[in-house]
Amino acid sequence: MIQFENVSKTYDNGFPALNDISFTIEKGEFVFLVGSSAAGKSTIIKLIMKEEDATEGSIMINGIDVCDLRRREIPYFRRTIGVVFQDYRLLPNKTVQENVAYAMEIVGASGKEIRKNVPNVLSMVGLAHKAKMYPKQLSGGEQQRVAIARAIVNNPVVLIADEPTGNLDPETAMEIMDILEDINRRGTTIVMATHAENIVNKMQKRVIVVEKGSITRDEEKGGYANVD
Repeated sequence: MIQFENVSKTYDNGFPALNDISFTIEKGEFVFLVGSSAAGKSTIIKLIMKEEDATEGSIMINGIDVCDLRRREIPYFRRTIGVVFQDYRLLPNKTVQENVAYAMEIVGASGKEIRKNVPNVLSMVGLAHKAKMYPKQLSGGEQQRVAIARAIVNNPVVLIADEPTGNLDPETAMEIMDILEDINRRGTTIVMATHAENIVNKMQKRVIVVEKGSITRDEEKGGYANVD
């Protein structure tokens, strides 16, 4: 599903973000990516999404050699990946329903598909009753639910969650994690970058620890221990 093999990344300013890392994430796994700030987590996410290119090594995502993708192929590749950010990134002038529908519109989905899929994913995240509200009328947790619905409406094979609970209180954060776990049970592979020690320790999923550009621990049913 996701395979990094001897991947290194050095930015143009000479900063060595990743140093010869290798790991494999199988289809249907739920993996926490943890580490201190500037450890290399964000770079891994950017490489998965083809926002950055590896300096060395190979990256395979769902059978696609990401390093060999041509520029015109990148938008199509990204349609197979859903992304949830810490700051939601919703369109303020669109309703909940329109925000989610927009993700389908930009990939050319038919009106029939949109009318079917949008209500389904809003029900999945518990927001069917707020479909016609605007982001400013929602709480932070509700906005993040909309962002999740938008990320999964096109049935991605991989869902990247980049600090999705960073702006939420503990109770709301766990509600978001319950939704992500449900999505994972339905077969979507999830990679979540986080600093939320309590969430990582409670959920006991696979944990990959990144420090100073290297993987220092890769543990099934792991915790957040030993991360500075």
